[in-house]
Amino acid sequence: MTGNPGDAPASPPAGTGKGSGVSRQEFDALFAAVRTWGRWAAADRGAWNRVTPEHVRRATALVRSGTLVPMARPWDTAPGPDNSKPALHYMSDLGDVEPPEPATHKDFIAVDYHGKAVSHLDALSHVAYRGQLYDGRAAQECIDAGGARFGAVSALGPLVTKGVLLDLPLVLGVGWLEPGQAVHAADILAAERALEVTIGEGDAVLLRSGAVRRRQELGAWDTGAASAGLHVDAMPLLAERGIALLGGDGDSDVRPSPVDGLHSPVHALAVAAMGVPLLDNLDLEVLSAASAETGRYEFLLLVAPLNIPGGTGSPVTPVAVL
Repeated sequence: MTGNPGDAPASPPAGTGKGSGVSRQEFDALFAAVRTWGRWAAADRGAWNRVTPEHVRRATALVRSGTLVPMARPWDTAPGPDNSKPALHYMSDLGDVEPPEPATHKDFIAVDYHGKAVSHLDALSHVAYRGQLYDGRAAQECIDAGGARFGAVSALGPLVTKGVLLDLPLVLGVGWLEPGQAVHAADILAAERALEVTIGEGDAVLLRSGAVRRRQELGAWDTGAASAGLHVDAMPLLAERGIALLGGDGDSDVRPSPVDGLHSPVHALAVAAMGVPLLDNLDLEVLSAASAETGRYEFLLLVAPLNIPGGTGSPVTPVAVL
């Protein structure tokens, strides 16, 4: 990387400048503009259809040192303002059983993972807008108490492609983006220039806002009410580039939402319109440091969700291979 990333320009954060609000009518027009319904026969894989064996082969060529960087947050069993439904973990067998040897030790885990604390993948069945899942499928017809019959996480399988890290705090020369600060299309273009990367078809885009570092230094806050993330005006650029996966150290949405009456508009655009699965609540701090050390912000990305038939997503530990 050349030049000083801190010199890259940035757009005003959402909610702090005039004209940042988006009406539902404007949002619906944007939804129609970026949707890819009817494009692929394997519709429940959505944009992941873009990732061919050739994409995977090219992604593996990015590996230089073979360094593995896991990006999952620790299993969080402590309640807090950003963890209203803590994960469960307890020992179910302490080894005090009758002979014969060997004794075994067992534990139990459970989680309501669609929240703000657990690193997870959102499948296409996770989000519906105006009653419709991706590809125009009626949510009520596709999802019931037994799970999802369309867009389940089991339809995705292992995800392997080129990952691109957009390290916005580095680009802006700050420790982190403040909650409520939005990332616009112009910010993505500035980050590409500063970090010397280009987002291409089939890529996974990971946005670092510095939320994990901010939490470590200042403590937890209600990320459902205020978080840095993408403004909806960034989505046409990502749709044009043909991304296959989107994620970050938040859940991709800026909050408060810039769209009237819609809490998670980027979720609606990415999952329900574009067919792009989401990676939420990653820890990108080690990857940020490793990328800064090597000057490389693209890498081989591996994501292996649990094989849950009918599941709307899965806890995951994404791994960057540098």
